Amino acid sequence: MGLACRDGGTVRVIFGLLAAAVMALAIWQLESDRRGLEISPLAVPGGTPATLFVAPDAGPAPVVVIAHGFAGSRQLMESFALTLAQAGYVVASFDFEGHGRNPRAMSGDVTDPGGTTRLLMDETARVARAALAHPRADGRLAYLGHSMASDVVVRQALAEPPGDAVVAVSMFSGSVTAEAPENLLVIAGAWEARLAEEALRAARQIDPNAEAFETIGTPGQGQARRAVIAPMVEHVGVLYSGTALREARDWLDASFGRDSENPIALRGGWIVLLFAATVALAWPLARSLPAGGVRLEPLSRGRFLVAALGPAGAVPLLLWPFELQILPVLVADYLALHLGLYGALTLILLGWWGRLEGQFPARIWWIAASVGVFGILVLGGVLDRYVANFSAHPGRVAVIAGLALGAIPFMLGDAILTGGGADRVLRVMLARGAFLGSLMLAVALNFERLFFLVIILPVIVLFFLLFGMMAGWVGRHTGLPAAAGLGLGLVLAWALGVTFPMFDSEALVAG
Repeated sequence: MGLACRDGGTVRVIFGLLAAAVMALAIWQLESDRRGLEISPLAVPGGTPATLFVAPDAGPAPVVVIAHGFAGSRQLMESFALTLAQAGYVVASFDFEGHGRNPRAMSGDVTDPGGTTRLLMDETARVARAALAHPRADGRLAYLGHSMASDVVVRQALAEPPGDAVVAVSMFSGSVTAEAPENLLVIAGAWEARLAEEALRAARQIDPNAEAFETIGTPGQGQARRAVIAPMVEHVGVLYSGTALREARDWLDASFGRDSENPIALRGGWIVLLFAATVALAWPLARSLPAGGVRLEPLSRGRFLVAALGPAGAVPLLLWPFELQILPVLVADYLALHLGLYGALTLILLGWWGRLEGQFPARIWWIAASVGVFGILVLGGVLDRYVANFSAHPGRVAVIAGLALGAIPFMLGDAILTGGGADRVLRVMLARGAFLGSLMLAVALNFERLFFLVIILPVIVLFFLLFGMMAGWVGRHTGLPAAAGLGLGLVLAWALGVTFPMFDSEALVAG
């Protein structure tokens, strides 16, 4: 047995070293896109957090202002920023109000183009003026925006300071006409069909027979337009598409009479590899935790179905009559209540059947803390550096705390019910699918108020896939699935609390 333990320890160490080596390789590749650039904070009136990307050896060049979409941040747009900066442009990227590291909540009427949209345009204009004041700026200006920001940059290009060229990614905007804006490139992913149709519609405003990848007019010499359908990508994947990055760079070059030969920043594959290696590192770390918890026999089929399906149907019906607005995030109050009540009902059933006995020894707290630290600092650090904001400014602390009151009981109940995700695959899929169905039932009962829940579904699914797998490693080895549930409840609250936009009371009431 001693030999087996030593061999197991050796495997664990080798696996951990391999995971760390792959992480190091991916980080080296990702950081190589930054080499040769000066990347520094850009001071913007009003305090908007912004970053300036400049190639110091290049001459005077146009400014490109890059704006992210709803629930995004500067990090999500970095492939475009690095590609264009390496091509010699002066690039400014920023966090909209209510997003990322911007401490100011979104305001104005979110349903009125003259409300929130006007304020976002004003913020974009402030960033543009700050970037145009840089010594390397030659006075020309382009805007690039994704999703929500596509409408903002289209409108801002027609305002002050005006844009000489526009790149609209995953665009939906009622402001595009046959005359304006000039020099418009519209990019959509092939797997976002409605927005791909919108890209073609914009091109066909000028030429009814226009097709994808066909340029109408001459960029930089009056009216010009082009629709691009990036293959095999959707609403987020389009931001990492080589086609999208190359087309954006080439369109701006054509609009400004430039010729760039620098390679594009193909970061998507390396980000996936880095994230996979970081998740893999959790396995040897989980195996390093102390074992010896109480091993419970799986629930009978009947009891499992009651615990998995009962709360899923009951919670939306119980919460249907109530409407709260305390936390400054859309539907955060409802989500916290839904998670908390769901978890409470699950735990009541499990406690009634004696499933909680022996699940809370003293060591559970530091094991749970270890899980939380790994999820927030290690995995969260990777996300924050290379994917999207994962940092919490003081204004988000109350949001995270409120969500934690619901997320921790929910993840605790899920972990004990599924053995930390280590139960049979079909049972785990049923339990987690039931929760997603519960959210959809809540949306169906009150679509207008809770539609925002649809947006968080991909986050929940990704959370279950990645963190649920790590919970299984912790639960199987320690015999304490509750430890994984407690730790991951905090991680879920943090992930939701730092991701979704903050609104002030006026915008929430108007919306």
